[in-house]
Amino acid sequence: MASPEYDDGLDDPLAGHPGTLRPLTHDLIAAVLAHRGHPVTTEAGGDLVGRWAQAHIWFLRAGDAGELLQVRTVAIHPFPVQVVPRLHDFCNGWNRDRFWPKAFVHVDDAGQARVCGEVITDLERGVTPHQLDRLLHRGIGTGCRLAAEVGRVAGTAHR
Repeated sequence: MASPEYDDGLDDPLAGHPGTLRPLTHDLIAAVLAHRGHPVTTEAGGDLVGRWAQAHIWFLRAGDAGELLQVRTVAIHPFPVQVVPRLHDFCNGWNRDRFWPKAFVHVDDAGQARVCGEVITDLERGVTPHQLDRLLHRGIGTGCRLAAEVGRVAGTAHR
């Protein structure tokens, strides 16, 4: 991240004093992810999304002013709707034993169930690039751990 001696490059979301709080913006999220080398794309609706080994991860802003950061993981393994009670048990155990991410089951219109996870952080007062880097890094890491565990469940779900 930028250091205090860099005042030029004001168009760069990471430029300026590293302790300065900034509003959460799409450009700041994208810059922090790019700085770490994470390959993400912007979807048609403007949302940032990336793919990791067993997960798709969205980086969303919510709230009236876009001040809420949501890191949402969707495990790539689909399940038939008949497995939903087992997935609920998995998510309940995950949520009991871990703080991040909150795990839940989503059933789409085609009847496919997927396990999702999300971390939401209120950044109404702003965030430094370093803080945002830590939040995104933790959101990605814990989301990938959730997706890996779901992969193990997928391996035993059809037995």
